[in-house]
Amino acid sequence: MAGTEILEEQQELRRKLQLFMEQARENEQKMRRFHEQELNLISARTLPDLIQNILYNYRRAFSLDAVTLVIYDPEYEIRRILEEEGVRMSDHPSLLFVTQREKLISLFGKTPEPKLGSYQKDQHQFLFNQLSQGYMPLRSVALLPLLRYGDLIGSFNLGSFTEERFAEASGTEFLQRLATIVAICIENAANNERLKRIGLTDPLTRINNRRFFDQRLSEEIGRSVRANESISCLFIDIDHFKAINDDNGHQQGDFVLREVARLIRDQLRNCDVLARYGGEEFSVLLANTPEQIAWDVAERIRTRIERHAFDLPETGKTIHVSVSTGIATLADLQGQEDISKLGRALIENADHALYDAKSNGRNCVKSYNPNMHHTNDQTKPADSIPLRSLR
Repeated sequence: MAGTEILEEQQELRRKLQLFMEQARENEQKMRRFHEQELNLISARTLPDLIQNILYNYRRAFSLDAVTLVIYDPEYEIRRILEEEGVRMSDHPSLLFVTQREKLISLFGKTPEPKLGSYQKDQHQFLFNQLSQGYMPLRSVALLPLLRYGDLIGSFNLGSFTEERFAEASGTEFLQRLATIVAICIENAANNERLKRIGLTDPLTRINNRRFFDQRLSEEIGRSVRANESISCLFIDIDHFKAINDDNGHQQGDFVLREVARLIRDQLRNCDVLARYGGEEFSVLLANTPEQIAWDVAERIRTRIERHAFDLPETGKTIHVSVSTGIATLADLQGQEDISKLGRALIENADHALYDAKSNGRNCVKSYNPNMHHTNDQTKPADSIPLRSLR
């Protein structure tokens, strides 16, 4: 009997040793995957690349059933950066934004730390609202608060269809480290984008400058050619701006420029490109926008500015301002290859239309009409790219 007991003990020890070795190998593989994903996050060169790594690469690497990222974005800054980089929010339902921290604070408490356990619909649904009714219900979640200098800037959320995946008693060291790295990477990527935009922002109006507009022009036209979509350009000029400066002073003129920029921005989509093109002139790119829609946008902007009361600060004086707008549209772009030529034509034709608006009494909208610009006209656009015209 003694020999049998010893044999059984040896077999049990071998079994435990085998389990221990398998667990060690599994932990080693997990550590390697964690390390690889950390390097991917740290090496992401742009904010869109970082979002891709966080939401999709991490999910594949660890075979997760759901991954979402919630970012606190009260000024819509991160969303605007992503859209300016060509990211379509509708393509990324797992990327969520909040303008107030209350829900996140109530979720994590005053001393935020990772929370693991069963999925509670009433508490967690807003973090995973991209899951459709056709999905299996989540059974367990790991919710990782993203902190920078003690401030809650978002949460990184992992979900599983199995109850055991994120048990409450599970260790959180790896997840705590992951949350720290994700938070640092988001902050660094956002700061890099801000630095990149310092040279691309007009310091007075805080909108894009001409350099940024010129960069985006080629990108948007290239995209329009590939998708065979119309693209429109507006040139908007403040009427009699010199008189505003002369009568009220340059500080009040600066105030008018800022207000006009704000009023234009309020009438545009986040994906539209608005820039101060120079002086009192603004330019707008409207992707996937035919001329009729561009006309409606321009008329809405014109009316909004015309009806706005400009209360000049520290003067007690109220003035009214009007703008003139020129529109040009590129359409039927399939097969076009010379992006630079298309860009020059779009800009020059919008400029011609603006000249027509100025020549016809101002405070109006005009579309480019190629019939009004003959070959011997010095304002004829380079390369004569045919554009559709409304009137």
